[in-house]
Amino acid sequence: MTTSTGTAAPKKSAAPTTPAGKAADYLDQRTGIGVAVKEFARKVFPDHWSFLLGEIALYSFVVLILTGIFLTMFFVPSMSLVTYHGEPASMDGVLMSDAFASTLHMSFEVRGGLLMRQIHHWAALIFMAAIVTHMMRVFFTGAFRKPREVNWLVGMLLMIMGLAAGFSGYSLPDDVLSGNGLRITDGVVKSIPLIGSYMSYFIFGGEFPGEHIIPRLFTVHILLVPGLILALVALHLFFVVLHKHTQYPGGGRTDTNVVGYPLFPVYVAKAGGFFFVVFGILALMGGTMAINNVWNYGPYDPSPVSAGAQPDWYMLFLEGSLRLMPGQTEFVIGGYTLSLNVLIPAVVVPGLLFTFLFVYPFLEAAVTKDKREHHVLDRPRNVPVRTGLGVAFLTAFIILALAGSNDLIATHFSMSINTITWVFRILIFVGPWFAFWITKRICLGLQRKDRELVLHGHETGRIVRFAHGEYIEVHRPLDEQERWLRVNYQAHEPLAIEPATDSRGVRRKGYKKDKRLQRLSRFFYEDRIEPVTPDELAAAHSHGEHDALEGGSHEQIEAGAATVGGRRDLVEPEKGADERP
Repeated sequence: MTTSTGTAAPKKSAAPTTPAGKAADYLDQRTGIGVAVKEFARKVFPDHWSFLLGEIALYSFVVLILTGIFLTMFFVPSMSLVTYHGEPASMDGVLMSDAFASTLHMSFEVRGGLLMRQIHHWAALIFMAAIVTHMMRVFFTGAFRKPREVNWLVGMLLMIMGLAAGFSGYSLPDDVLSGNGLRITDGVVKSIPLIGSYMSYFIFGGEFPGEHIIPRLFTVHILLVPGLILALVALHLFFVVLHKHTQYPGGGRTDTNVVGYPLFPVYVAKAGGFFFVVFGILALMGGTMAINNVWNYGPYDPSPVSAGAQPDWYMLFLEGSLRLMPGQTEFVIGGYTLSLNVLIPAVVVPGLLFTFLFVYPFLEAAVTKDKREHHVLDRPRNVPVRTGLGVAFLTAFIILALAGSNDLIATHFSMSINTITWVFRILIFVGPWFAFWITKRICLGLQRKDRELVLHGHETGRIVRFAHGEYIEVHRPLDEQERWLRVNYQAHEPLAIEPATDSRGVRRKGYKKDKRLQRLSRFFYEDRIEPVTPDELAAAHSHGEHDALEGGSHEQIEAGAATVGGRRDLVEPEKGADERP
């Protein structure tokens, strides 16, 4: 559509001629969606491989939906007992629930059923892996800062919903492994003081296992959790468009722009192709890598428990937490059992870990008093304490996950399971602290290295000799992009607070809170490396008489160097230098 000027007759927009164009025009005239599509298509997105992690999660979820629709056509969510007849031979004539029987039926009798089951399971694992790594990227680069704090919470809820979807789906086949997982869940729920027993009866519809848990988990798995995930994904994408995309630091990138490519046609083509790449990889994994072969374990029976029973990777930390807790911490008080051996590892520990992730953006904002919007990401080295805390968190997660496999480690490496357990009990306290300390030191060291590079340039390995016989190394100055990357960050200082009393000696309200925040800010920012200032850069690049020699001949350099004496490096002239190798 064009606009008219003066008395010229208005031009009519060309009418669409193709069926697709006509359909789009019909829809636009009745909804006005064309404006929104045009605006969205012009959105600019930066180009970096790490931004694909969120797309992998999204595409895995699409695959989960597609394969899940197929599986619901054949799965029977019932705990009614039947005698199974069919493949495999080991299960023929075995008494089992309808849920387990239908899982066997779709795996061996339905064409493509086993492939769909395995794609579905692999997609669930990749979905959670992509979410976790995506959240790690957001955390370490500070992408949660204003104005994205709410979107961080949305991402956290998405991760929790992913855990709920995985747990509820894993439990549906009603096999030995999933039944043991439900037994653990029942124990965890009952360990909650006062209300635990009532909650267990509410969840299982009576004494465990009851006859209702599979139908209830089926409803949760195919209706409640996917609906919430879809709503959260929509909200997450809305915030991405509203706030514009974050970008890594680099030349020309500021908090007021986005350097990249428009959504249409560049990213539409890329995203479409990438979806089929993700789908193809998942299909390949589902077709070649067997997973969760429930017929190897049989239907749920409380009596057999396999030594190699492990949940999916994203729940291993909870399993490990339970295995590390000593069993002696169970007390009977007034006839009621207080199971700290279950309550602490299964409720308190995960609660602390998730609370840390939920509150961290607000905690960091409180200790910096930073109210600005941030669209350019941090380099992890420039925020040592945040990076250290993130690595410590991951270390704790990995230790707990390994502890959840202590029996496999013992059998595969012929080691004592008691020794392994005690090693992990020590590591869970020492490991995160050490990881934090070493990561912080590495970050500070990298920052010092950046300062050295900015002030003195790259080492070239070329040596020149001055007239008086001294040898020095020639350094190559950083270009503007390299220098900008290393100096364009803010090294926050510990908070400075007002005195406890005012000029009249009256105690100031809020002083204690400010004092606590000040202590916390010291923990975050007392050890810091300031970026190079323009004055420091100018002073470092000033070589006295060398300033007049840049670009001069070899004889001039040597002559000038003779007057400098004692300097250990020399900035390499851009052209014309005649250094002696």
